[in-house]
Amino acid sequence: MLNPKVEVIIPTLNEEKTIGSVIEMSLMHVDNVLVIDGRSGDNTVNFAKEKGARIIFQNGRGKGSALREAFHQVNSEIVVILDGDGSMRPMEIPLFLKEIYSGADIVKGSRFLVNGGSEDLSLLRKFGNTLFVLLVNTIWGSNFTDLCYGFIAFRKDSIKKLYPILRSEGFDIETEILIKAKKLGMKIVEVPSLELKRKFGKSKLKTFRDGFKILSIILREIK
Repeated sequence: MLNPKVEVIIPTLNEEKTIGSVIEMSLMHVDNVLVIDGRSGDNTVNFAKEKGARIIFQNGRGKGSALREAFHQVNSEIVVILDGDGSMRPMEIPLFLKEIYSGADIVKGSRFLVNGGSEDLSLLRKFGNTLFVLLVNTIWGSNFTDLCYGFIAFRKDSIKKLYPILRSEGFDIETEILIKAKKLGMKIVEVPSLELKRKFGKSKLKTFRDGFKILSIILREIK
């Protein structure tokens, strides 16, 4: 892979206070930034445009819907997805790219590897993530340490194989991606990642609602 173009995809919904800095930091490591916006009611889109991001508007609702729509717009050979709320550190992108260049199809961040961590993970969410990891590893023979975390890098051909079979509309998209990639025999590598505490606003993730969706994905994929 000779000097492949790298693109970041950021789904947004009312992230005007953080999106500018996230784009700026991302462009220190990638060629392009694509923001897919869920019809924000603030200045998210304007600030993203000012920082040089390409903007598309989401038709559906939810993070999963946003990513599935954005995957159709991929132009680069490597794609990294991260959140626009400032909780993920774009400075970690080179760690992901190193593994892609070394042959991985998908590289995912883990808050539970050495040098990883989280400033924003409640005990309840940590318990749920641990349970889901145990289930997935037991059923599919994987060795994931983190499941419900959306800092992920892909080769373009991996996205092309995945997006036609993805169905999730919410935060369960992360789990669905990993299960289906595993079932397709893709090489998935984890790298340590530090999740920062969200600086502004409230998380759109609802622990019980989204936890139930994640469990439903796991059970649905047992075939």
